[in-house]
Amino acid sequence: MKKRSLLGAVSALLIIASCGKKQEQAPAAGPMPFPVQIVTQQDATVFEEYTANLEGQQNVEIRPKVSGFIQKIYVDEGQQVRKGQLLFKLETQTLNEDAAAAKANVAAAQVEVDRLKPLVDRKIISNVQLETAKAKLAQAKASYSAVTANINYGTITSPVDGVIGTLPYKEGTLASATSELPLTTVSDTRVMRAYFAMNEKQMINFSREFKGATLQEKIKNAPAVSLRLVDDSTYEEKGKLTAASGLANAATGTSQFRAEFNNPQAVLRSGGKGTVLLPILIKNAIEVPQNAVFDMQGKQMIYVVNKDNTVKSKIVQVKTTSGLNFIIESGVEPGEVIVVEGASKLKDGMAIVPQPVKDEAAAATTQESTDAAKEASTQNTPKK
Repeated sequence: MKKRSLLGAVSALLIIASCGKKQEQAPAAGPMPFPVQIVTQQDATVFEEYTANLEGQQNVEIRPKVSGFIQKIYVDEGQQVRKGQLLFKLETQTLNEDAAAAKANVAAAQVEVDRLKPLVDRKIISNVQLETAKAKLAQAKASYSAVTANINYGTITSPVDGVIGTLPYKEGTLASATSELPLTTVSDTRVMRAYFAMNEKQMINFSREFKGATLQEKIKNAPAVSLRLVDDSTYEEKGKLTAASGLANAATGTSQFRAEFNNPQAVLRSGGKGTVLLPILIKNAIEVPQNAVFDMQGKQMIYVVNKDNTVKSKIVQVKTTSGLNFIIESGVEPGEVIVVEGASKLKDGMAIVPQPVKDEAAAATTQESTDAAKEASTQNTPKK
């Protein structure tokens, strides 16, 4: 029994020793590969975004000038109408009766003038009586004309080309000029206006960015703007800044701007919303992928690759975004090599195997940004 126990103990020691040798012989893990890229400096275009309300270039509320029951509605909601097209017909029976009475007053006044005129000619009565009769005739004619005009106001036509909005009233409803809601709204949507606001800081940047002695000149020299719709798609037509309020809102400190977009396919609707994108050209910008930047204790950082392929973290200041990249204000210099992915796996002093990225999509994004920068640069140059 003792021999068996001794043999078992010896065997266990041999197994442990053999495992230890195997562990000692296992090679240590080498540096891991990480994608890197060289920091470059070039012109870039960033887009400032402003939430906008969309309105037709003309939104005309249709309200009756006289009171009356709606006798007939000749249009439907969303219908395209032309200037002068018949929209509503109000019942004017009472006005017709008033017109008949006013016409009778005119006839009576005319009879009186005709009766007095020969008497004045024969000097039977004074001229004062005739002039008084003529004044009453003129008054009767004015009353008749006013009633006739009111009758004509019962026929309501469109003052502009456009699209019919909602129809809150139905046939038979009493409508008047003091009604809370208009009969409808006709919106001319061939050109849509996007209204948005800039705060004081954005307004100062805008004034410094674009050339011009006046605000109107700066607006004229601003590049074309884009419109992002609520489905995150970009509207096909480019727009142009056309106006801005001369004074800031004292309560909010904002200045109101207006951009206009052609709407040939009626994609945009009055009352809708969108986001105006204003391109701003940044000269000699340093762009790095957003994936390269990580947060640590409230600071934005990036890993730089040293000449011996070890990494070191550096604090960077991000100015703004450009597509999938950050525009860096300070922290890295052109020519430095940075790690663009996998920062969470790194620590200072760690050795890596740098693998330069070959991302065709990133190259396409860079080319697109460059093209946009050229376009913005051209549009920012004032015409001679």
